[in-house]
Amino acid sequence: MSETAVDEQGRPEPPLAAEEAATLLGFLDFQRATLGWKTRGLAADALRRRLHPTGMTLAGLLKHLAWVEDHWFTHTAGRAPMPEPWTDVDWHEDEDWEWHSALEDDAVTLRTTWERSVGRSREVTARLLGGRSDGLGRTSPAWGGRAEVSLRWILVHMIEEYARHNGHADLLREAIDGQTGE
Repeated sequence: MSETAVDEQGRPEPPLAAEEAATLLGFLDFQRATLGWKTRGLAADALRRRLHPTGMTLAGLLKHLAWVEDHWFTHTAGRAPMPEPWTDVDWHEDEDWEWHSALEDDAVTLRTTWERSVGRSREVTARLLGGRSDGLGRTSPAWGGRAEVSLRWILVHMIEEYARHNGHADLLREAIDGQTGE
């Protein structure tokens, strides 16, 4: 078994030649680590800095991606109720609650919420795969039972979700302190 290479920002490089599950998980972990890098070392006031005219913040990105992790892995693939802090939210009152409420959270809470969601996602994925790639085809009901999605679809969707938002994080971080990089 080969050791995972880590780049200068501390991100694990996806494997160059591996089976499907390891490749997908490698790319997802690289994208997760990119968000970690883009938000690392920033205090709450910097995480709350808005990207005009959108109003997007790194704080909002962290909390939104924590929600997305729990929605797709814990709730959809794992078929479990959404954990805290999502359970008591009135989503009809504010469907973007995670983005808005992130502005009230301190930096440690934001990072901890995201890290715990990622940890739950990894646990669900490991359990469903059981060390085998054929678990990628396992489906779960989504969108209130209107369709079924495979674990493979969830992994690819999450890679896309992180990649898109990491582009936003790139712009936000550059606006905050000039830090740039892939």
